[in-house]
Amino acid sequence: MPYGPHTGADRAHMLAALGLDSVDALFDDIPPELRASPLDLPAAQPELELAAHLRDLAARNRTDLVSFLGAGVYRHWSPPAVDQLLLRGEWYTAYTPYQPEVSQGTLQSIYEYQSLLAELVGLDVVSASHYDGAAATAEAALMTCRATRRDRVLVSRAVHPHYRQTLATYLGHRLELDDVPLVADGEAAGTTDLGALEAMLTEPDRPVAGVIAAQPNFLGLLEPMAGIGQLAHDAGALFVAVVEPVSLAVLAPPGAYGADIAAGEGQPLGIAPQYGGPYLGILATTDALVRQIPGRLVGMTTDLDGQRAFVMTMRAREQDIRRDKAASNICTNQALLALAASIYLATLGPHGLRDVAAGGAARAAELEAGLAAIGIQRLHSGPYLNEFAVRIPGARAVHRRLIERGFLAGLVLADALPDDPTVAEGLLLCATELTAPAEIERLVEALAEILGGRPAVGVEAGAGAGDGRPPRSLSGAVR
Repeated sequence: MPYGPHTGADRAHMLAALGLDSVDALFDDIPPELRASPLDLPAAQPELELAAHLRDLAARNRTDLVSFLGAGVYRHWSPPAVDQLLLRGEWYTAYTPYQPEVSQGTLQSIYEYQSLLAELVGLDVVSASHYDGAAATAEAALMTCRATRRDRVLVSRAVHPHYRQTLATYLGHRLELDDVPLVADGEAAGTTDLGALEAMLTEPDRPVAGVIAAQPNFLGLLEPMAGIGQLAHDAGALFVAVVEPVSLAVLAPPGAYGADIAAGEGQPLGIAPQYGGPYLGILATTDALVRQIPGRLVGMTTDLDGQRAFVMTMRAREQDIRRDKAASNICTNQALLALAASIYLATLGPHGLRDVAAGGAARAAELEAGLAAIGIQRLHSGPYLNEFAVRIPGARAVHRRLIERGFLAGLVLADALPDDPTVAEGLLLCATELTAPAEIERLVEALAEILGGRPAVGVEAGAGAGDGRPPRSLSGAVR
């Protein structure tokens, strides 16, 4: 029906009934400094002039930078079929398929996503999706508390700092959240300190609900996930693995090392990085915890005629059924992005996904070799996949100068981890299958000029590492 706004007479009648003389009087209790003020917007423009103005604004964006930035969001080639199929009109329907008889297509797409991700992470149940990896991780932490009836969660300091901030927001006002320190030196530097973790798990009268660790961790390093999980289970806690989905093509899945819950960011699965979103939260668990997982679950059954049918299942967990007793207050999900991930995985297949992961690892090894040739060393010596930190004096200034030369040279770790002096001179660099050897050589040359060094004679970026094989550091992880 057409929308008819209130007339002046309507407003006057309502104000008279309330005993007020103006609409502003409704908001007298709000301090003036907190009230919304008129927006300082330019005057309206004709469409042609507005389009030209928007083009000028868009031209200020830097789209020509060669990127070595990862830190939780990664560039990958996406088959054209992904974006093309997402444009089909049948996907732009009601966000939640409450009527299965008219929503079989949407329900099947969610079911396929759940099935593909369950195979990838090696766990039994996957939710229909969450807002992003940070939200999924926070929901995983709450799951551990509900399942164990404990209120303390331990999170490795090597988990993404944004995830830890989200955990503090979700848990900080009602649960206890403690950081597990990292190993300071040696081969295991930059990974979760197992000794400190064991001590925290065995503190008297402070039982732990769950332990959260990331693989690979924020610094790109591979964690001893089986050892972390064993310590958690020995203390009666649940183990949450925060994973990067593409890496699971070559690394052991969470189910293989005993994780009870897996969470992660699904953006690398066919979703382009673009100004902070949209993202796709992955959350998976075992059959034993299926009643604790929040969000939609789609199951397959048969109808009265014996035909295959898809329906939302175990609805009693959700807020529209049980309100304050629901597993979570999540109201919607990222079903369109889950569909993108499904198309990406189905198009590439397991061998294609492995090529993507191994290709990024090979390019990262080339990058490490090129940087080492001009004297730039890694911050840590442990194994990594396709992302690692290097030590560069004056890292922030060097990063700015590289932007001027056309390179987005990773992340300044002092900005991401300001309270960690061990990474004060660190840059976190990433390579994927989209990183070209020529781009690596250009970055090495630019760094050599900025730092006043030159590549060693006969050594080029990637020398000895450009044959497509995963780097030495990954040799024990490739399946």
